[in-house]
This record gives sequence, C-alpha cells and structure tokens, in this order.
Amino acid sequence: MSENTWNTAITDIKPNEIRLRGYRIDELMGRADFGQVLYLLLRGELPDEKIGRLMTAMLVSSMDHGPGAPSAHAARCAARTGAPLAACVASGVLSINRFHGGAIEDCARAIKEVMDRADDGECPLDDAVDQVLAEYKARKFRVAGFGHRVHTADPRTPRLFELAAEAGVAGPQIAACRGIEAGLARQLGKTLPVNVDGAIGAVLLGLGFDFEVMNGLFLLSRTAGLIAQAREETTRERKMRNIVPGAHRYDGPPQRSL
Repeated sequence: MSENTWNTAITDIKPNEIRLRGYRIDELMGRADFGQVLYLLLRGELPDEKIGRLMTAMLVSSMDHGPGAPSAHAARCAARTGAPLAACVASGVLSINRFHGGAIEDCARAIKEVMDRADDGECPLDDAVDQVLAEYKARKFRVAGFGHRVHTADPRTPRLFELAAEAGVAGPQIAACRGIEAGLARQLGKTLPVNVDGAIGAVLLGLGFDFEVMNGLFLLSRTAGLIAQAREETTRERKMRNIVPGAHRYDGPPQRSL
C-alpha cells in the first residue's frame, strides 16, 4: 500500500461496480427511496421505510419558500445576468447562512441543552427550559427555530412530528422542543410556534445526527428550489431586470390536493 493511500468509508468504486456504504447502488435504485439512501450516506446504515419517509418529508418541507427567500432572490439575481445554472444555484447556496437556513443546528443545540439539564431527573423540564432561556437572554442570543416572518402556525411542523411519531422517533427531543415553545410563551407573553427548522432540528437530534451536518439537510433540500427559481427567471423574465423583493404574484396552477 502506498504511503499516500488514505481511507474512506463512504463509497467503493470498482470496474462495473459502485457500492455505497457496502450496498450496490444499482440494487438500492428502485428499492430504497432517496430519504433512506441519504440516511445511509450520512449515518452509515440503511433505515426502515418509515425513517426513510420521514427523511424524505424533511427534504420536501424545505424545497422552496417562494422567490422572496434570500437564497431564491440571490439565484434569480444571478440568472438575470445570464449566468449558467450552476452559478445561479451556487449564488443561492452561498446566501444560506446563520439567519437563513442556519436555524436547524442552532435549535437542535438548544434542545440538547434543555435535555441535558433535565436528564438527571431532578430538574423538571419546565425548569430546565427556563434556565436555558435565561442564559440565552443574558447572552442576548435568540433561540433559533421558533416563530416565522410569514406563518403564525407553520403548517409543516405538525406533519413532521406526526411522521416522527409514526416512525417511532417522537421522543424526548420533541418534548423538549415543545417545552421551549411553551417557555418562550411564558417569557415573552406571546406564542412563537415551532417552525420547520426547529421541527427538523428536533427530529434529526432524535435520529442521532451530528449537529454539524444538520444544516446540510436544508442545503440539499433548497437546492431543488433554487434550480426551479433560476430556471424560471431565465425563461420567463427579461435580462437585467430590476427584481423588487416581494413584488411578485403567483400565477401557477390553482389549489389542488393529492
């Protein structure tokens, strides 16, 4: 073995064979859905169909939130200059940071802090929540994953928690997340509901994901929306137009149901 050889446990490539975490990728195709294979890629083991369905639901939940979202706006601004698709998507991805798409990890860390305080059984959940919120307030740091600039009740949150329950992973992480929601209401005198980022943070924490990869789920999901936004800008609008945030109107298909 060469002294320059290094190791990877992700993918094994040989002539006429591709194995992802040991599984032939052509055998995964059509047998495991994208959510299952994403879990396999990041966690190392292939989950059951319910966990895969939950993973897929989290990806679907964040695919797009309109052309006014900072990442979509950035992608459209690049597209109006005639930039290629990859550059448009990259522009959108690079606008995803702490205040846009970065709340999943931060919320999960807050939830973990609450759980650690309550873990010994001597500190009730509400007391653990109040302690953590007081420390955040003293540091002038806002707890991420609660409240929304558009929604007073994020419609994606209850659905993700429902799917987590069906998958058998609606454990103490979600209870702690709801506890923070209640604690913020006590502290502020108004409700800041768990938003989709907070819900995803709680679910990923329950699934055992590392904090450092959590925001990556949003990156992966929103990339699909960025492709759509950039392509629409290229094909429907004039080049170098002045894009006014919030001035758009929807003219797509009317409401429909599955």
